[in-house]
Amino acid sequence: MRKDIRVAGFGGQGILMEGIIIAKAASLYDHIYAVQTQSYGPEARGGASRTEVVISDEKIDYPKIEHPEIFVVMSHEAMLKYITDIKEGAILIVDPDMVQEEDIQDIIEEKHLKYYKSRATQTADQKIGKKIVANIIMLGSFVKATDAITVDAAKQAILDSVPKGTEELNLKAFEEGMNILEKVN
Repeated sequence: MRKDIRVAGFGGQGILMEGIIIAKAASLYDHIYAVQTQSYGPEARGGASRTEVVISDEKIDYPKIEHPEIFVVMSHEAMLKYITDIKEGAILIVDPDMVQEEDIQDIIEEKHLKYYKSRATQTADQKIGKKIVANIIMLGSFVKATDAITVDAAKQAILDSVPKGTEELNLKAFEEGMNILEKVN
């Protein structure tokens, strides 16, 4: 069982933290192998950034992802930049308030993607009251849409990763993410 996961957005959204939490949940709490890498340009804040996580029940001897089978995207620029090599039949989770969906309809149909929406940014702003937790909301949606990591492992990794004093806020954001996920096809 190898799962190739890509999470992308713009610098400042907590994309890299989301990847670190996924890898930590897998390796420390689900007791499977995980490798996390990250990529962002000199424009880190505002420019496209991505993190990739490989999860496997066997040792990972090649950490590069060639065709992600799970792609979580939180910005239009990142979607355009990083969707081209997505695997046929992959899971695509999009924040529709941050991505122009008409630009991805062709690839969704062409590659037979399992398409989900998660209004992470809107939920963070309007329901939680803190835009900074949109990445944790998206993490909740990721966990619900995939079987990559368990809910308990994700929660423990969140508690280990977020700043002290924000644990309750982040767990609430995670739960919201699981609740707002919408399967499109």
